[in-house]
Amino acid sequence: MAKSNEEVVKVLNQQVANWTVAFTKLHNFHWYVKGPNFFSLHTKFEELYDEASQYIDDLAERILAAGGNPVATLKESLELSIIKEAGKGYKAEEMVEELTHDFDNVSKQLEEAIEVASNAEDDVTEDMFIGMQTSIDKHNWMLKSYLGK
Repeated sequence: MAKSNEEVVKVLNQQVANWTVAFTKLHNFHWYVKGPNFFSLHTKFEELYDEASQYIDDLAERILAAGGNPVATLKESLELSIIKEAGKGYKAEEMVEELTHDFDNVSKQLEEAIEVASNAEDDVTEDMFIGMQTSIDKHNWMLKSYLGK
């Protein structure tokens, strides 16, 4: 595997790890959200974990197509991810606040990943990352609006 290809696989795996942890975190929030905004947040968290699931699959398949090996265990994902697990006992607003922080960080990381893919002349991966960042930024704007920010 060429060095540029190795770098692309590395940033793809970073996102597999991020979204694997996010998938579980979003389920946690989906199951434990309480309060007057239960219905809207319960639905939104489900939408987000469905999207995370699709990202995991698409990213892993892209890694395999590039000749790499996707992160495939929770242990590896937790070690690599910039997203941290959530515990129990979060209030609804704290859940949303935590997600906005996660999405800010993932969006910044995707900017770097887009550059890596561009430098490797990997238009397909670059396009995947741009699409992910566009969606994350839109969700993040909505979550921040919910918080009044």
